[in-house]
Amino acid sequence: MDNETKRRPVVDLELIRGLYREHADALRSVRESRRAHRAAHPSLKVQLDDVEAEISYLLLRHFRPAKVVEIGSLHGWSTGWILHALKDNGTGILITMDLIDNATSGVPKSLAEGRWEFRQCDARNQPAGWADGLDYLFIDADHSARFARWYLRDVFPRLAKGTPVSVHDVFHRAKPLPFTEGVEVLSWLYLHATPYFTAARAKAPLVARAELADLRRELGLGPDLHHGRDNPMIYFRLR
Repeated sequence: MDNETKRRPVVDLELIRGLYREHADALRSVRESRRAHRAAHPSLKVQLDDVEAEISYLLLRHFRPAKVVEIGSLHGWSTGWILHALKDNGTGILITMDLIDNATSGVPKSLAEGRWEFRQCDARNQPAGWADGLDYLFIDADHSARFARWYLRDVFPRLAKGTPVSVHDVFHRAKPLPFTEGVEVLSWLYLHATPYFTAARAKAPLVARAELADLRRELGLGPDLHHGRDNPMIYFRLR
């Protein structure tokens, strides 16, 4: 990351709105590519809703990470969005870790070649070196409190200050259920005075239904790629 990027302390609505406008043409192109890919693979399961997928792409374009790690990929829908961002940046590699290897048949070879490494494994059992030099961490795996406590305790302290992080499935409700990953992560963010951004309808309805919805219509980002509209992901930078 360059010095200007490093100086920006938070992920917030101002940043997201600016990135939508800056990368509108590229985003429209990626959406059409993703739409065609999904049409060609109707059995592919989609775990990212449209807005959170777009925001993930935009943040990756903005931060221009050299090394991204994705924990949890299912059929590779999120993997494809990440790889599109790295391709459009012209730099960066992605390491994906998952217990199942469905993503290896769900990611286009044109995106994967030269920029993707898939590891069929439990990230908790990998040698700690996988986090060295990491510039962006994307988490969408086991949503238990135990899993969250693992990466909060063992992974976050290894990452550099300012590292961007995305955690999926936090805000399907206005408040996460007890004993879940969401509760653990939000508690950690509060204790470490770390702000986060979300476009989740359940948590930030004005952002989801007004601010970003209006902007996306203005930019011609539609129709929906799929029916999911929860957008429960959160985004933040480590302090």
